[in-house]
Amino acid sequence: MVKAIFFDVFGTVVDWRSGIANALDQAFAKSGADIKPWELADAWRAEIASRLAEATGDGAKDAPYLGLDAIHREALAKVLGDADLAHRLGDRDRATLERSWETLRPWPDSVPGLRALRREYVIAPCNHGSISMMTWLAKSAGLPWDLILGADLARCHPPASKVYTHCAAAIGLEPGEVMLVSAHNRDLDAARAAGLKTAFFSRPKEFGKGQTTDLAPADAWDVIAFDLLDLARHMEASLI
Repeated sequence: MVKAIFFDVFGTVVDWRSGIANALDQAFAKSGADIKPWELADAWRAEIASRLAEATGDGAKDAPYLGLDAIHREALAKVLGDADLAHRLGDRDRATLERSWETLRPWPDSVPGLRALRREYVIAPCNHGSISMMTWLAKSAGLPWDLILGADLARCHPPASKVYTHCAAAIGLEPGEVMLVSAHNRDLDAARAAGLKTAFFSRPKEFGKGQTTDLAPADAWDVIAFDLLDLARHMEASLI
C-alpha cells in the first residue's frame, strides 16, 4: 500500500520555462542586450540536461557528486559565453539569475493537488534538486511538502535507483510503499526499476508549442491522470 508520494518538480509541479525566460528578460533589461529569452531558457535547460547525463552516465561512476546548484551555475556560464552575453550581465543580476530556479511558479493545479494528496500521504520532492533549492522553491511557490528529499540525500542523481531507495528508507518505508509522480516517462522508468509505484500526467506546455515528448504515457504506469488534481481523485479511490 502506498504511504508516501515522491515528485519530480521541474516541469511536473512548476513551470520552469516561463519562469526562466522571464528571469532572463529581467536580468538583461538594463543592459541593452537584444536577447531571445525563450531560446536562452531552452539552451540553459539543455545544457543542464547534458551535464546531468554526464553525471549519471557510465563514465561517472567514480566522479564526485555535484549538486544541481553548481550544475546550474556552470551551465549558465557556458550558455552566456556561447551567446557572447556574459560581459553584459553584472554580478548582482547574474547571482539573481542563477537563483531563478528557486522562484518558479507552480502550474495552476499543483498546489491544490498537493494539498489534497497530503491529507492521506506523506509528500516530498525527490529529484535532482538540492535540499537548499527545493526548500526555497517551496517557500516561494507555496508547495506544501512534508519534507525535502532527493539527490543530496543519496549523493547521486536520478535515474540512479539509490536516489529513490535511500529517500524511501529515510522515512522508514520500503520502495513498494512509495509512488513517484512525474510528467516525464524516463523518470518513471527509473522509479519502477527501483521498486516504486508510478503515476503519470502530461504537461503539454512544458516545452512550448513545439513539444513532442511526454505528451502521453509511454507505458502502463500504475496511475495515469490528467493533472495533479485528477491524480488526487484517483488516489482517493485507489487501493494501490
